[in-house]
Amino acid sequence: MLPTLRSTGSPFSLVIGSLCIKHPNLFGGSEKLDVSWDKGLYDSNVLVAYRRPRPEWLAQQSFVLQHSLSPEIGVHGIPVNNFSRSGSGGINLSRLSVGMDLKEPASSKWSSTTSIKFEHVRPLNDDGRAICRDYDGFPLTSSGNPHDSMVVLKQESQFAKANDNSFFHFNLQIEQGIPVLSKWIIFNRFKFVASKGIKLGPAFLLTRLTGGSIVGDMAPYQAFSIGGLGSVRGYGEGAVGSGRSCLVANSELTLPLNKMLEGAIFLDCGTDLRSGHLVPGNPALRQSKPGSGIGLGYGLRFKSQFGHFQVDYAVNAYQQRTLYFGLSNLAS
Repeated sequence: MLPTLRSTGSPFSLVIGSLCIKHPNLFGGSEKLDVSWDKGLYDSNVLVAYRRPRPEWLAQQSFVLQHSLSPEIGVHGIPVNNFSRSGSGGINLSRLSVGMDLKEPASSKWSSTTSIKFEHVRPLNDDGRAICRDYDGFPLTSSGNPHDSMVVLKQESQFAKANDNSFFHFNLQIEQGIPVLSKWIIFNRFKFVASKGIKLGPAFLLTRLTGGSIVGDMAPYQAFSIGGLGSVRGYGEGAVGSGRSCLVANSELTLPLNKMLEGAIFLDCGTDLRSGHLVPGNPALRQSKPGSGIGLGYGLRFKSQFGHFQVDYAVNAYQQRTLYFGLSNLAS
């Protein structure tokens, strides 16, 4: 189903697709160039990555240029149908980033990636015009200008351990805004995701805990949004809340029905830790988001050689039902 277009445009605006170009030996020295472009009805993403060969014991370098355009629904979306869906608030984000990634040599269980990038963020309305305030007159950027600029140093570390009966995975991301210029925003943002899976006879129990916080300068679009697929099911994207901090817990029990089909029951809960009012403009309060929520439901998981397909049926605390569909790992 195609949603109603928010603005009239060229027939090209109706095109949805992906384009990927790879060159494994750009200058004859095993330099790799990857160019990808993904376009949806309302969003797009262009990524250019250049990788130089280095010895395995040294950090692998990648030079990255990326531009994305997408609706900002998690923070400024409008909850509807008892918070089961989130509609567009007429705000889109244009992000341009240029920088370098350094991937450290992985040990048996740990891996680490460090990146430093310049980022330029511009809020746009549905007509593609730059804006600095929302419909209620509150600023959309930290600087108060039509755009924010920042240099971000990011450290991401992962730990993974698995055997035949269980696995554990931990991911930690720390971002630091560096004040190269006095007008550029300064902040520290961290986020962690811890996952644990245990085999219980024929069934499998998966639990996950996600949390994070941000201190220093902050734009509304940097807030942690809670709600939606991958967060608290039964709610629309960001419909539970958006805050300077968050904590989300997920648990899911799956039971095989046959070789390719599994049944699942799940329980999700999340909270902004009463930090919604600390987001500039307090968009969560203006949209009457509760700040915490619980969703539960059941679903099906279909696995094949072409990829995974899942269907989830969830109910939120307002007894509003939501149906989710998902695809992943599709073969080319």
